[in-house]
Amino acid sequence: MGTSRLEAFSDGVIAIIITIMVLELKAPMGSGLAALRPLIPMLLAYVLSFVYLGIYWNNHHHMLHAARTVTGGILWANLHLLFWLSLIPVTTAWLDNSHAAAAPAATYGFVLLMAAIAYWILQQRIIAAQGPGSVLREAVRGDWKGKCSPLLYALAIAVASRWPALSLAIYALVALIWLVPDRRIERALARSTDRRSPE
Repeated sequence: MGTSRLEAFSDGVIAIIITIMVLELKAPMGSGLAALRPLIPMLLAYVLSFVYLGIYWNNHHHMLHAARTVTGGILWANLHLLFWLSLIPVTTAWLDNSHAAAAPAATYGFVLLMAAIAYWILQQRIIAAQGPGSVLREAVRGDWKGKCSPLLYALAIAVASRWPALSLAIYALVALIWLVPDRRIERALARSTDRRSPE
């Protein structure tokens, strides 16, 4: 099976997740700019979660372009990733409603950690399906972002009980790290195409 159906399904699920999140936003209670002030924490939580979903959507899109076929293992690994991403709206709302208390901050980080692990599992399933000449394996060699992020999530979860604001700052830092465009998969695909093209 090709990747187009899997990509379309994943795109649809991520779009629904973002829609659920935006529906959680409440309109200001007044007509002046001062009415926006109480909504700032909610807007910041929304922006952080939106950025994370955008990062996953972008990287997922590139990763599937490196996949030639879809196996049963890839399908289940993809569903596993979408499960954890689907919990982001709930944890975002809890974070906002609790004014960034310790337990919601730690739970938010746990969901991000599990999504990172699920993404890695999906990546490994695609590499396994591609075999020894895997384009994706070549692209993710030396993946410092992928190795560093779970460690930062674990640190943020550990400090959340004492300093929830610090844990949120760490989550924002990880998002900033991933916002820098990563062209490794694009370059690996281009090299693979060049090797296959006739001289």
